[in-house]
Amino acid sequence: MDTITRSIEVDVPLQVAYDQWTQFEDFPQFMGAVESIQQLSDTRTHWETKIAGVSRDFDAEILVQEPDQGVSWRSVDGPTHAGRVTFSPLTDNRTEVTLAMDWEPEGAVEKAGDALGLVEGQVKKDLESFKRFIEERGTATGAWRGEVQSGSTGPL
Repeated sequence: MDTITRSIEVDVPLQVAYDQWTQFEDFPQFMGAVESIQQLSDTRTHWETKIAGVSRDFDAEILVQEPDQGVSWRSVDGPTHAGRVTFSPLTDNRTEVTLAMDWEPEGAVEKAGDALGLVEGQVKKDLESFKRFIEERGTATGAWRGEVQSGSTGPL
């Protein structure tokens, strides 16, 4: 399994960055590989993605969600995928967003794309797009301040 970890600093308060990240259905606005996300419940989402020309559909389960700290998840079907995003205040109006993702490339195309660093490059672009998206807005499109503690993964 491959792990990709990237961080970016955004010029918005921590709560604004976190609140926007809880709006999963808005991810296609700043994530190039995400075609759509449907929020099925507080802890379950359905994803449609296209990375390096390979389309995938899968459901993901939110394992841990702590307001203003982070969110962790894992796929429950489809491609093996798990990750976490954490938020750290740098100043009152500046936040570090760190995304760590574990995934298992499937098939020759995904393995070749992985070897070429395409997925890592996509993660970097997506974080940069998130930065532009949230800084231009200055406010989140919504918020879900609920807490999830499944106990499956431990602390963020």
